[in-house]
Amino acid sequence: MFQRFTALALVAGLALPIALPQAALANEAAIGARKAQFQLFAFNLGVLGGMAQGRVEYDADMAQTAADHLYHLTRHYNPALWPEGSDNANAADTRALPAIWDDLEAFAERYAALQSGAEAMQAAAGTDLASLQGALGGVGGACAACHDNFRAPAP
Repeated sequence: MFQRFTALALVAGLALPIALPQAALANEAAIGARKAQFQLFAFNLGVLGGMAQGRVEYDADMAQTAADHLYHLTRHYNPALWPEGSDNANAADTRALPAIWDDLEAFAERYAALQSGAEAMQAAAGTDLASLQGALGGVGGACAACHDNFRAPAP
């Protein structure tokens, strides 16, 4: 019995150093994937925001394409991109606050608000500039509500 316990303890002790880096690598991959998703959000919102602010001439087709992309991107809510331990207290390359994991329900609600805002934007963006401008507030408000509570400020 003692030999079996010793052998199991030895195997577990040897596996531990392998398991920890694998978890860190998994977190690193998840952080990279979610950052890429948010970069795509920002890219499409940049097109829409540029038009809404008059920095870019309104183009119904371009606006609709950006809104369609944003809509489909927001449909990709993958909890695997948010593993516990992938916050800024445990990983250097993220601004995700530990509050996400402390209140996953509120985080999911804010993401659902983003999905609703993107759906409204998709319906409005290609209609006319005024409709695009009206819908942008819902998306922007959803982004801000999440960033205020779940994202650290830029360094």
